[in-house]
Amino acid sequence: MKEAIEKEANLATRRHFLQSLGTGIGSIAFGSALWSCTSDKKGAQSSSRIPPHFGKAKSVIFVHMAGAPSQLELFDYKPVLAKFDGKECPQELLEGKKFAFIRGVPNLLGPKAKFLQHGNSGHWISDHMPHLATQADKITFLKGMYTDQFNHAPAQLLMHTGSARLGRPSIGSWVSYGLGSENENLPSFMVLASGGKNPDAGKSAWGSGFLPSVYQGVQCRSAGEPVLFIKNPDGVNKDIRKASIDVINAVNEETYAEFGDPETVARIAQYEMAYKMQSSVPEVMDISKEPEYIHQLYGTNPGKESFANNCLLARKMVEKGVRFVQLFDWGWDSHGTSKDGSVDFGLHQKCLETDRAVSALLIDLEQRGLLDETLVVWGGEFGRTPMQENREGQKQSFYGRDHHTEAFTMWLAGAGIKPGMSIGETDDLGYATVSGKTSVYDLQATILYCLGINHEEFTFPFQGRNFRLTDVYGKVIKPILA
Repeated sequence: MKEAIEKEANLATRRHFLQSLGTGIGSIAFGSALWSCTSDKKGAQSSSRIPPHFGKAKSVIFVHMAGAPSQLELFDYKPVLAKFDGKECPQELLEGKKFAFIRGVPNLLGPKAKFLQHGNSGHWISDHMPHLATQADKITFLKGMYTDQFNHAPAQLLMHTGSARLGRPSIGSWVSYGLGSENENLPSFMVLASGGKNPDAGKSAWGSGFLPSVYQGVQCRSAGEPVLFIKNPDGVNKDIRKASIDVINAVNEETYAEFGDPETVARIAQYEMAYKMQSSVPEVMDISKEPEYIHQLYGTNPGKESFANNCLLARKMVEKGVRFVQLFDWGWDSHGTSKDGSVDFGLHQKCLETDRAVSALLIDLEQRGLLDETLVVWGGEFGRTPMQENREGQKQSFYGRDHHTEAFTMWLAGAGIKPGMSIGETDDLGYATVSGKTSVYDLQATILYCLGINHEEFTFPFQGRNFRLTDVYGKVIKPILA
């Protein structure tokens, strides 16, 4: 009797009252979400809540170079900047501006790489990326990108979640929520990191925010156990594991029936997906069975953690129907505080580690007929200044550039994108965009458009209003659309 009274009192509390209201109203919006969260009684994660798919892309591979590569040593050729190398920066470029580390009056820093034009497109690409240069006609550059965040974590969050603050769903989660997966045995959103560290924004860069947690990215590893804690413990076989999951989910279903919390449905889906992944993930994460010419193409080394391995895994994932693959490679922050963190030696080393593999990804996708249905996006969270960093007013021992919000370069290739184009132009010093400005929100809107999603209509109700990835901003970059 006492337990019954306590239960009734709990259900009458403000928290439970509001929760019941939330699930009552939210059930309208959550109807299709609940249906897509699980694979048995309530549907499959592979279901889509977007009307007939008109997008040319079925999947996305987003290659993020965490730390922000210098566009002035890679793609944005500035011969005038070279002429002014070592000269004091003009005051008009400094007045009223904020930088992460530059203080006082820094000197301009000319490009520390040699540039040549490549392909029929005539793209300027530096000698840091000779392999990518051979793929110039597949690539479209956005050279007028800008952001309003000059620190790594907030800028990475803005790039991937549409907000510099924690708590918003990542773009991969939005896509997973909207389109689901084409393979019910694999997550629709998978993440691979290289460079020895996760990005500064941490796992929030692929989190689900206020979306059901089933839509968050699943981080895999190219070395060791593909997904941590997914293997059965010693003494537990497949049948015992399945029986235990069935019991747990039976309890979860009773809990959902009583309280109607959509997160309980997400928990059921996660248990089921984890069970399926025990057999599906080891297969897709095994690159040792790839033919030798593929290993030569990518420069892979099975069993080791590397960007090259991750690029090959990304191809395998989209081939298996994974909707959104996020690659992070750490170590692109070139302040000049060390040799490895310089824009000449350090940046060149990072290019040596990644250039061959990302070029191979484009080649491999094309030869398999996947580039026409896969959108590849490459870039960092912001750009680098045309001035040499003088941290706290002191000249650095090595060549380096500070964070820069007003101009940086990203490129796209594949499904839905016209190849060989270049949008956006910066001034002679590479400081600011003078034409073709594109924001982080514009890029997000364009990615969604290529997938068949209208970014202005694709929303989720939270805290009394409808949220979207691009918030109240963003325009599709129509000139680059195929």
